[in-house]
Amino acid sequence: MQQEKNSKYPSNAFGRFWMKVPLVVRSILTGFGVTTLGVGSWVLLVTYIPVPWSVVPMGAILILYWIYFSGKWKPSNTQVFRHFCMRQIKLKRPVWTWGLVAALLIVLVLNSGGILTFRIFEFQPEIFKTARFLNELPAWKAWPVILMASLVAGICEEIGYRGYMQAPLEQKYGPVAGISITSLVFVVAHIHQAWASGMVGMIVIFVISFMIGYLAYSTKSLLPGIIAHVSFDIINFSYWWSDVMGTFERKAVSMTGVDNHFIITLMVVLLSIILFIGIIRQLLKLKKSDSADLV
Repeated sequence: MQQEKNSKYPSNAFGRFWMKVPLVVRSILTGFGVTTLGVGSWVLLVTYIPVPWSVVPMGAILILYWIYFSGKWKPSNTQVFRHFCMRQIKLKRPVWTWGLVAALLIVLVLNSGGILTFRIFEFQPEIFKTARFLNELPAWKAWPVILMASLVAGICEEIGYRGYMQAPLEQKYGPVAGISITSLVFVVAHIHQAWASGMVGMIVIFVISFMIGYLAYSTKSLLPGIIAHVSFDIINFSYWWSDVMGTFERKAVSMTGVDNHFIITLMVVLLSIILFIGIIRQLLKLKKSDSADLV
């Protein structure tokens, strides 16, 4: 692909070897490595530096992480590739507007979908409350950790998966294939977590990943997806995975019967997905128009 040719990877022995590795394997390994570097840094910091003080150095690391993987600094032979994977940073106002609405809808789909799931299958706190340690912290400690953990996941996973993994794949194989491969890897990467186990959990993760992936493709940017990811992780950490903002107490419909709450939640999920598809179509029109203007 042109970006990789311009990045001059074959200028050394490792580069020549690396370019012989199939693109799918290269993209998966690169994306996973980029994500792990950021997330792993946060894990190390919270392990050895008491919270919330570990938030301060992680904030600095995130800034450096963003600068480097957006294509700044040396080595110069990878700058073009890094800039390509980071996608666009400056967006036109219509793209920003539609992109932010789409991001909001992703958050709505995930949480209303979660509520719907737990109205069908009984919510099990012992499985899903994997961040119970936050319950034991005072608010002034818990919230900085929640916000930083959400920022780390949102920024590092979007740059790694929707950037360094998906961008080369979608250019080579098309958006559907590129987004699907990335989403499958995203599911596998999260399957070790208790809340992600089971067929329902894997389907939800794949759908949300696919939505964020298509948002990145249609806006040519990671920014709306990062905003969506950070937003729903704040809710996940504070509500679904801990009790900082409360807990889900609704009973399954097998016990209560189909009620108004269940019907309204179902309608919210369906309407949000329909609106999201409509907005993606609008964003693709804007993308096509921009491409035509460049010809």
